[in-house]
Amino acid sequence: MAVNNIIKRIQNIMRSDAGINGDAQRIEQMTWMFFLKVYDTQEETWEYKAYKDRKEYISIIPEPLRWRNWAIDEKDGKALTGDALLNFINNVLFPVIKGQDAEYNGETIKGIVVTADTPRSKSIVQETFADLNQYMKDGTLLRQVVNIVNEIEFDDADDRHTFGDIYEGILKDLQSAGNAGEFYTPRALTDFIVKMLNPQLGETFGDFTSGTGGFLTSALNHMATQVKSAADGELLQRAVVGQEWKPLPYLLSITNLLLHDIEAPNIRNCDSLGTNVSDFKESDKVDVIGMNPPYGGSTGTSVQSNFPSAYRSSETADLFIALIMYRLKAGGRCGVIIPDGFLFGTDGAKLALKEALLRKFNLHTVIRLPGSIFAPYTSIATNILFFNNEEAEGAAEGFRTRDTWFYRLDMPEGYKHFSKTKPMKVEHCQPIIDWWNDRKEIINDEQGEKSKRFTAQQLLDIDCNFDQCKFPKDEEEVLPPDELLQQYHEKRNALDAKIDKTLSKIEQILGIKDLR
Repeated sequence: MAVNNIIKRIQNIMRSDAGINGDAQRIEQMTWMFFLKVYDTQEETWEYKAYKDRKEYISIIPEPLRWRNWAIDEKDGKALTGDALLNFINNVLFPVIKGQDAEYNGETIKGIVVTADTPRSKSIVQETFADLNQYMKDGTLLRQVVNIVNEIEFDDADDRHTFGDIYEGILKDLQSAGNAGEFYTPRALTDFIVKMLNPQLGETFGDFTSGTGGFLTSALNHMATQVKSAADGELLQRAVVGQEWKPLPYLLSITNLLLHDIEAPNIRNCDSLGTNVSDFKESDKVDVIGMNPPYGGSTGTSVQSNFPSAYRSSETADLFIALIMYRLKAGGRCGVIIPDGFLFGTDGAKLALKEALLRKFNLHTVIRLPGSIFAPYTSIATNILFFNNEEAEGAAEGFRTRDTWFYRLDMPEGYKHFSKTKPMKVEHCQPIIDWWNDRKEIINDEQGEKSKRFTAQQLLDIDCNFDQCKFPKDEEEVLPPDELLQQYHEKRNALDAKIDKTLSKIEQILGIKDLR
């Protein structure tokens, strides 16, 4: 099935509707339909299981409102369309799902009621619709969109795979997605990070900025190969934990996990930075973390106050590194994507966080990524930090890290940069995997410093400057003005911090209290 064709057909129809204004509304309109379609397919599985167990399955969605009973067009002229369809969705479907009673065909349909005893597999229906809207004003066009959605059969393995591609197409089409430092993470990259972390059945895998669920589904796919029994299947159901504070990605992630046969997706719609880190209990921690936190955004003092003073920063990426430290179990493993600014930054919070990674964790690997990984949203260079909550064998006193390896992933042959038409592929990560299993320093005239090892003390001696194994100058891309300005401020702050440290040493030597 041609994914791009599906998206384009739906978008073309919606562009003709006066109620839709922009990509964000188009995507929201599409995703609530996809959710109900996917949920209906999942309910067929639950109904079959109940039948085999000689039990009765009762949907939380009233019978006339279930997708199968209003959305299917049998081409017999009986399908709801036009004003009748609009009236049904606006005045019956949405109100009832959100908990309000509604009149339909002369009968009162009670609003969905969710209590503390409602299974998560049912309560997610109301949760996902809490902040959603129905924007379309033309019922005939709305019927056309519903019919296209019905072309995808989510009980078919190929179509389920197709829906993963549809997710990517939807998110990539939302050009504004990059405005707050939130970018679609290529599947090749999430799969690579998960492969290196190697989560096992019985462990919990967490992503506290889960977006549309890319890391979570990569982890599920990885662990699904380990399922050998019904008990293993139960472990897989509880294997992933997510948090996402934006309603639209949250809805997408819930639907994505349903498609991966997770009956009660453990994803919460909340701000993961909104909890004081001192309040986290052992039950809030996970064994493995894979994340691509938003960066470039800023946080208020109320959020910063949830962290120790040394880690407080207005940069969201810094706070997420701190959050990971408090949510990774002893012996746990993490792979997190972080911008270049964190590597060379030596301002207070960044320096404290990097020193903590060396002293309190085993920061064993830093992978430098090409700047076009997240094109076309941004060309800011990013990196992957791999660290474990353990002490490395042979670590010096005062450190849990012994050595930190840096490796630069160069562009594959034949690529000047990644793009929509030439995206990153799984095989592009193979050079890292080959090096990972046979680590050697790579320093020569042709490649410069491509791979290098530092002891924890050596990194501390250079003020935790993690900006190692840099890309050659001729490979650097010209950044857009806003990104160039951001990078300038980061480097300026780093330089100011170095100057202050040097002046402080001179003051101590001369016995002068303040030279400034």
